[in-house]
Amino acid sequence: MTRYLISFNEGAMDHIPAEEIHDVGKAVHAVVQEAVDAGVWVFGGGLERQRASVVAPDGMVTDGPYPETKEVVGGFAIVDVPSREEALAWAARLAGACRCAQEVRELGAAPEQDAMLRQADRRW
Repeated sequence: MTRYLISFNEGAMDHIPAEEIHDVGKAVHAVVQEAVDAGVWVFGGGLERQRASVVAPDGMVTDGPYPETKEVVGGFAIVDVPSREEALAWAARLAGACRCAQEVRELGAAPEQDAMLRQADRRW
């Protein structure tokens, strides 16, 4: 299977009236539960509105994001599915629940990391 990042930009849900945010949260949690039940959910969540910190290779920390960044991620989900089409289907469900467009990107394969995670899971 392949992992996909499904995300939306900060501010994408700003059009939702405050009195409807609770309903949006319930709808999103329902889709997440469906993804968990389907065995495709890996991880996800919303990001707090805050500036990023950029850590350089030498360890220097500066306020971010990078100056050329016009938009930042507001929330994300990672799903592990057999096809891009299925990732797009989950993104459509999340878009409906969040009431905002979702971006879908395939994550690079990391078989060594996956093996390490499986080993770590056996220790728990």
